[in-house]
Amino acid sequence: MKRKSGFTLIELMIVVAVIGILAAIAYPSYMESVRRSNRAEAKVELMDISQRLQRCYSSYARFNDAANCPVYADLVDGGIETRGAGYYRITIAPLAGGTAETSFELLATAIKAPQTKDLTDGCNEMKLRHTGVQLPEPCW
Repeated sequence: MKRKSGFTLIELMIVVAVIGILAAIAYPSYMESVRRSNRAEAKVELMDISQRLQRCYSSYARFNDAANCPVYADLVDGGIETRGAGYYRITIAPLAGGTAETSFELLATAIKAPQTKDLTDGCNEMKLRHTGVQLPEPCW
């Protein structure tokens, strides 16, 4: 009698099951890591826009000067899509209790996957205020 070598169907199914379990554990962790790294796009744009608005305030004593501050005009005209992969759209609003001349809050809202599913701590909407407050804190 000659003995045949190879894998049995049971052995093959055990390998497939182990690979499936590993993939089920690894994929969500991988996607969370991807979303966390993509937040950098929003952070960079929020900081850049904030600095440009601060320059407008230094020059014209107001944040909402659409005639002399093109970044403000872009923000109120539908918002600015982030450079790079374009995962976020940034808009501006005055702070509650403040005026558009003396305060602002920039809001980066996720518009493209996988960032739209970045619901951990509400990180699909990141905010930056004129005072430097960054919300939600765990996202920064």
